[in-house]
Amino acid sequence: MWFVFAMGSAVFAALTSILAKIGIEGVNSTLATAIRTAVVLVMSWGMVLLTGTQGGMKEITPRSWLFLILSGLATGASWLCYYHALQIGEASKVVPVDKLSVVITLALAFLILHEPASAKSLFGCALIAAGTLFMVL
Repeated sequence: MWFVFAMGSAVFAALTSILAKIGIEGVNSTLATAIRTAVVLVMSWGMVLLTGTQGGMKEITPRSWLFLILSGLATGASWLCYYHALQIGEASKVVPVDKLSVVITLALAFLILHEPASAKSLFGCALIAAGTLFMVL
């Protein structure tokens, strides 16, 4: 089932890029990011309320709060950079560079989370990095 949701994420991320590129025309990229964030906030809390999971907030540990907040800050910084890059660059070049996050995430997963680094995953990272360079040069 994770694959279905991961594919949904990929499709919606692709739509996000295209819709954002169209939507930010003539709009400050920081303002556009704030609007997008407000929509995501309403949608996320709507899902929490719809599924009745808001009671779980009492069970979140201080460590989890810290890392969720740090993750939110990283998301915000990523979105600000992404929207500005998308506004001043071509989507067909910005998006592949943004997807280098896959390579960076795998490297951080190996280093920080101590996940195993297989030859297959290292080769895949190299292909993604090479493909990105090929697409933007």
